Amino acid sequence: GKAGHGTRCHGLLDTAVSGHTLASAIPELFPNLIDSVTPRTQLPGQPDPPGLRAERGSPHRPGPGGATGRRNREEEPEEGSGGGTGRRNREEEGEGGSGGGTGRRNPRKDQEAESERARCRRSCGRGRHGGICGKGWAGESRAVPLRAVPCPSGPPCPHRLPFFSCQGAPVAIAVAVVAASALLLLLLRGTARRPSGPVTLQDPLAKYPLRLLDKEEISHDTKKFRFGLPSTNHVLGLPVGQHVYLSAKIDGNLVVRAYTPVSSDEAKGYVDLIIKVYHKNVNPKFPEGGKMSQYLDNMKIGDTIDFRGPNGLLVYKGTGTFLIKPNKKSEAEKKFAKHLGMIAGGTGITPMLQLIRQITNDPKDSTKCYLLFANQTENDILLRAELEDIAKRHPEQFVLWYTLDRPPKDWKYSSGFVTADMLKAHLPPPGSETLILMCGPPPMIQFACQPNLDKLGYPKSSTFAY
Repeated sequence: GKAGHGTRCHGLLDTAVSGHTLASAIPELFPNLIDSVTPRTQLPGQPDPPGLRAERGSPHRPGPGGATGRRNREEEPEEGSGGGTGRRNREEEGEGGSGGGTGRRNPRKDQEAESERARCRRSCGRGRHGGICGKGWAGESRAVPLRAVPCPSGPPCPHRLPFFSCQGAPVAIAVAVVAASALLLLLLRGTARRPSGPVTLQDPLAKYPLRLLDKEEISHDTKKFRFGLPSTNHVLGLPVGQHVYLSAKIDGNLVVRAYTPVSSDEAKGYVDLIIKVYHKNVNPKFPEGGKMSQYLDNMKIGDTIDFRGPNGLLVYKGTGTFLIKPNKKSEAEKKFAKHLGMIAGGTGITPMLQLIRQITNDPKDSTKCYLLFANQTENDILLRAELEDIAKRHPEQFVLWYTLDRPPKDWKYSSGFVTADMLKAHLPPPGSETLILMCGPPPMIQFACQPNLDKLGYPKSSTFAY
């Protein structure tokens, strides 16, 4: 639902759950249901239900707000159900706003009506409107335990409405309970999952020093780094599609790099990063290697490094809905995608895995994912076992394809750089419900991915590069 409606529903739900009676919340949650069974408000000119006209003349009747007690004739102005006001007069029976009609009162009829009402209250046991509570259901500020009270034999109770009668009370209660249960289920299904513990990343501008717990070698040049959160109950608190920044002083300069965790955001007490370590004198184009990756590789267990986040221009809200900012200062634009194409290179797989996990783990999410994963050699394919396991368990929802610069002889997937033919064969075609995501080395995005997507007719509004 819309934000305002959802907030209101959550507030009422929290009230009911926190110990207040469900009966007090139902008129707010189900006004149409209540209005269909008891007239909470009368329109101007609408006649009173049979038997209620005389009741309006009773000096002991409950007021519009549900309070009881003898009417003070010094405080006579009364606001009727329709919002009008008027002064009650012993000679005139007109009542502002109620639309109940005017005329001279008949003492004998008033006495008969009061006797009838007293008999009804004794027989029904719980007051007017059929025993729901001491003063009726609608508009009451105090509720009492609900129970059905059988009516004795005799003439029909004039104050009993068809649904909220003594015989109908169990039906009313059953309908209300079923309706409330249905609403609760709807709220739980339609609400984004709340964090399962205290959130670490409370402020996207603050830095949080996290301690290195473990390092694990994934491949010849890639490692998994596990960092501890403030407590074993903490979660990171990173929305799907977002990333964190790691910062450190290296050789007197502040170095900042962005990373997407591979651990689930429901993981308590830790966060995992998979990082490729670029060593010195390995790549002639980058003789100094990677400053941050080498810094992390040289960290000792127990050392800390600053985390900052959440950050990023894309957030996945679930069930195919994305919020994407063209730049940091722009407002997020909503994009819906039934078909999600992904192009990843090397460690650019991490944000894609984050999305793939979220989509395939959500039974309500029918988004179909297509991943083209580019690497140099077969040994460079990160997280291969998990990707292929997801593809095996969700063949209708996740399609996986590889391309290698230097493939082995028996390689059954594609070879070489990303081409237009490769994209056409393994990604969803252009369309209003198609979104293409890219993450990898800048040259791959700039010279292979984006030009070929343009060539195939994918509009810029349907592509996004991390």
